[in-house]
Amino acid sequence: MPSITFLDHGGAARTVSAEAGCSLMEVARMNDIPGIDADCGGMCACATCHVYVDEAFLARLNPRTDSEEPMLEFVDDMRETSRLACQIEVTDELDGLRVTTPASQK
Repeated sequence: MPSITFLDHGGAARTVSAEAGCSLMEVARMNDIPGIDADCGGMCACATCHVYVDEAFLARLNPRTDSEEPMLEFVDDMRETSRLACQIEVTDELDGLRVTTPASQK
């Protein structure tokens, strides 16, 4: 099982085991990770599961989708590493992934 570390905007870390095939948003919700609101339930219809992906893992992710790009325009402080957790599928290759939640979700 891949290991994922969620860091809050203050730097507090929480590492959890994740089942491959789940979305990163589902993993966060199953483990009560604060800062991942996921108001739309993973339908890519909001941006409340916004995370910053550790740069070392960006190349391992699928590119942003056409539906993800416009949702990210709504977030505060979008960065090159910004992604929606609902659009990241956990795979064995993501073992050790580190993501940071922003100070607030819109």
